[in-house]
Amino acid sequence: MLRLVFMGTPDIACPTLQALATTPHFQVVGVIVQPDKPKGRDLKLQPPPVKELALRLGLPVLQPERARNEAFIAQLRELRPDLIAVLAYGQFLPQALLDLPTHGCLNVHTSLLPRWRGAAPIQWAILEGDAETGVTIMRMDAGLDTGGIVSTRATPIAPDENAQTLHDRLAVLGADLLVQTIPRYVSGELVPRPQPAEGVTYARKLTKDDGRLNWSQPAPVLHNRLRAFTPWPGTFTLVPGQPRPQLLKVWRAEVARAGDLQSSSAAPGQVLSADKSGFVIACREGALRLLEVQKEGSRRMTAAEFLAGHALAPGAVLG
Repeated sequence: MLRLVFMGTPDIACPTLQALATTPHFQVVGVIVQPDKPKGRDLKLQPPPVKELALRLGLPVLQPERARNEAFIAQLRELRPDLIAVLAYGQFLPQALLDLPTHGCLNVHTSLLPRWRGAAPIQWAILEGDAETGVTIMRMDAGLDTGGIVSTRATPIAPDENAQTLHDRLAVLGADLLVQTIPRYVSGELVPRPQPAEGVTYARKLTKDDGRLNWSQPAPVLHNRLRAFTPWPGTFTLVPGQPRPQLLKVWRAEVARAGDLQSSSAAPGQVLSADKSGFVIACREGALRLLEVQKEGSRRMTAAEFLAGHALAPGAVLG
């Protein structure tokens, strides 16, 4: 029976842990997650999703502050793993850890490497309008997602898909691919192959400021940004208000049809129309119809609900 250690922290890693723990001939001898973090108004410590799942499955959990801690590596060595599987653990792994298991460390990465190495591959694939993405099983080395490719599986990105729905699909896809890959990799049937030098892109970590909608961009570009940054960091604009403009978070929108454009000379950010079907905002090219929004201190609401309590007349300019 193959002795496995799994390293992961957020919810995207849960399907993989579940699959490994319930697959015959695999024995998960340890689960490594990031330390509990304070959350909520009372800043109470909350366990990561992978820890919660591991405890439900009756698996031993380790939560080192740093993966390069020598005492932790000694604990890991005592588990005698044949292989370590990693998905969204959240720390760089030292060479001493990578060299510890007999068959090395396999990482489940949510893109088709070498495209979108880095922290936010799901969001950047949507943001850049990629037609497809997928998952890559990679033998880890000391670089940032630079290890040899063991297996891949592609999937199309639907035109209306956002980061949350793609995240959920890739979580399941990655779990299935890893379970199928490990036996063939361990037997020597699958040999890691170097990543091509061409086509390398980097998916940097996102910030809240990335979510601001710049109406001087074309409508399809802004629609991709909205889909890519839902649910986090979210997209937003500013609406006129007193004593200052107010932040308006945009949850759902669509590219307006040509027939909805009442003026081709409107300034970017100008409201072209506002009714129960949504409010249409001029972009550098085309326009975006906002369908679901959220004002500061309020709940999510449809455009019709928003307009029932807030004046937003054609000609107003969003910033």
